[in-house]
Amino acid sequence: MRVTAKSDYALRALIEIARRTDGAPVSAEELGRLQDIPHGFLQAILADLRRSGVVIAQRGQSGGWRLNRDASDVSVADVIRAVDGPLVSVYGMRPESVEYNESAAVLQHVWIAGRSSLRDVFENVSVRQLADGKLPKTVTSRTADEDAWQSGDSRHA
Repeated sequence: MRVTAKSDYALRALIEIARRTDGAPVSAEELGRLQDIPHGFLQAILADLRRSGVVIAQRGQSGGWRLNRDASDVSVADVIRAVDGPLVSVYGMRPESVEYNESAAVLQHVWIAGRSSLRDVFENVSVRQLADGKLPKTVTSRTADEDAWQSGDSRHA
């Protein structure tokens, strides 16, 4: 799985919004400045998040962007799906929709297992947890092993 700039920027912008204790809207300009996100790219990301119901735009002099749901109810998976689509796709298709011949059919199980593993993390981490810097033990336990911090690819270690 490749985490795109869109997903990374979307999560960073949502962390900034969720960290506001007053719940006041945050302008795209401020979000971009705080997280060093290019303005045009951020506007497109916020539009995707609005279409998916994660954020709402408030117009006016003190306008900006606010969460449309409680930050505890927005998962990392929700955000990735909003800006990039399914967590795992094969040739742009969901893994369960891909058809293989008999000798390669086992690949479908690998893709589905990979998606399940990603869900174990991404669906169980909320924007609130990110904003508070408090990840669930199920996530932090996965980072305790030194091997987790290695790429696993000796060519890019």
